[in-house]
Amino acid sequence: MTGETDLSPARLRHARFAIAAVFCAHGAVTGSFATRIPWIQDHAGLTAGTLGLALAFPALGAAVAMPLAGRINHRFGARAALRALLALWTLSLILPSLAPNLPTLCVALFVYGATSGMSDVAMNALGVETENRLGRSIMASLHGMWSLGALLGSAAGTVAAHVGASARLHHLIAALALTVAGLVAVRGVLDLRSDQGAEAPPHFALPPKSALLIGAVGFCAVFAEGASLDWSAVYLRDVLHTDAGLAAASTTAFALTMTVARLVGDRVVDRFGPVRTVRAGGALATVGGLLVVTVRHPAGAMAGFGLIGLGIAVVVPLAFAAAARSGPAPAQAIAGVATITYTSGLIAPSAIGAVADATSLVVSFGLVTLLAFALIAGAAVLRPKTAVGGAAEPNRDEPAGIRP
Repeated sequence: MTGETDLSPARLRHARFAIAAVFCAHGAVTGSFATRIPWIQDHAGLTAGTLGLALAFPALGAAVAMPLAGRINHRFGARAALRALLALWTLSLILPSLAPNLPTLCVALFVYGATSGMSDVAMNALGVETENRLGRSIMASLHGMWSLGALLGSAAGTVAAHVGASARLHHLIAALALTVAGLVAVRGVLDLRSDQGAEAPPHFALPPKSALLIGAVGFCAVFAEGASLDWSAVYLRDVLHTDAGLAAASTTAFALTMTVARLVGDRVVDRFGPVRTVRAGGALATVGGLLVVTVRHPAGAMAGFGLIGLGIAVVVPLAFAAAARSGPAPAQAIAGVATITYTSGLIAPSAIGAVADATSLVVSFGLVTLLAFALIAGAAVLRPKTAVGGAAEPNRDEPAGIRP
């Protein structure tokens, strides 16, 4: 990648803060939408089953559109592409609350997911490029900023719902505010462009095999995340017979653990490298899963969910960073990994429910524990590539980012 020539330490620090703000704005859209799903369901006249069908369309839209992000990046440059895609994503928040029925909601959520996926790939690709030039890990904290944005968006949505505000008005105001904030943030990111004469990536192409393996690691982490977020409260209520307040607190605790771990995770990655970090995280998540399925006390289960969140927090950021290093087209590789992780997030809640119906929720979280254990073995695919002649790249033992 080429582009602006001023890459002084001060400029790079500014670019890091700018891309962090972009991640925060992106997450705030998700949090704003999630809190108003009940309002959208009521005003579109949906049952629980038809709502579940509609909520599959964001992942479908993302999976279809994400491969396009690499070509958009190549043609317009990283900053211009991110500016346009992020604005489309923030403005798409307006659409779902306008849908009067199931078909229109499915179309709105398809567009919502498509713009989410493309902007997700663009900001992660630029985040990796910023990390490369800084020469130290920042991807975990960037995803921590996304989680923080989601928490802020959901908090604002909770207030809007509490005062009885229409989701149409709430989402219109939130979309406009986040569009302005996103455009301001994008002004500070690195202005990178593909090398002149470089071949444009194809519109649609399978990611390299290495990215598929990296995606499998991300799949395990996102499956555990989706299962814990959507089912931890149900587990405490139905298996351990707690009250609704304590059950809900387990989900909040899990989300906060994930956010905090991501915000401080870069220091751990810089010290120990991505492979050892993910192996240790897999071990922590495995212990957490074992606590969930073996300890029949709310405190033990909540501690277990906390360890799962702590263990998997930095896996997806490191998977995106490793994907960008896996081949000549970083955005294409990131799109491949993102598609796999989006798919995991889509199927995890329903898969946990299906296993629970056939057996029990305890068995379902036994599956989560096995996937957490798989991170210990799968972490090796995050190891940096070696230079010609077999020598390790000259930055650090197992870095999350590489120098250009």
